[in-house]
Amino acid sequence: MAARPLLLGHRGARKYAPENTIEAFQMALEHGCDGFEFDGRLTADGRAVICHDPKFCGVPVAKSNYQMLIDVAGKRGREIAVLEDVLRLGKRAFLNIELKVAGAEELVLELLKKQAAEKGVIVSSFLPKVIERLGELGAEAPLGLICENPRQLAKWKELPIQALMLKRTLVNRRVIERIRTTPLKQKEGVNGAPETPPRIFVWTVNSAREMSKFAEMGLDGIISDDTKLLVKTLG
Repeated sequence: MAARPLLLGHRGARKYAPENTIEAFQMALEHGCDGFEFDGRLTADGRAVICHDPKFCGVPVAKSNYQMLIDVAGKRGREIAVLEDVLRLGKRAFLNIELKVAGAEELVLELLKKQAAEKGVIVSSFLPKVIERLGELGAEAPLGLICENPRQLAKWKELPIQALMLKRTLVNRRVIERIRTTPLKQKEGVNGAPETPPRIFVWTVNSAREMSKFAEMGLDGIISDDTKLLVKTLG
């Protein structure tokens, strides 16, 4: 296990810059984070754009083409990036790509083959069908299930995952111990490696006290809005 958990910005350094922007991602790295989490959606013309909400500046992402989103961003003094832009930061950042919708799985895997995330990557989602589809496509990147309640967490053994991204209110020593000691089926995992208990990440942790508490539990990663405080506390 690493001496300390991976320190990741939530949608970049969103306390200090507009979330899910190249500026926010670069700022998280400047603060000393190992990388960052960010959100992917699919446009009507098949581009993987970085956006958390279904609408960007009031425009439905799924019903708009990429140029339309660029135009509306320009009018509002905003920016909207595509996945290709962010993957270029993978040479110096650990990337947690959250897929907010189904349909982008094949595109994401194709882009990862063209631009490898050299510092590490996890492709994660709240949606089991997205994870199942990534598994069917033979994803080489580790996959992660995002959970915010016990019902979602209960599904983890049914999915081809290598990581769990848990909301902070779900995390305690009993839950962590149960995950790490659960008997696993003997089957082949990512890249032919034997299946092992999933890595455990926690989100969104914005107090120094909780950052220290979760680090002492031996978690694999901590995701925070406050990237400066995260690095000051644990870096």
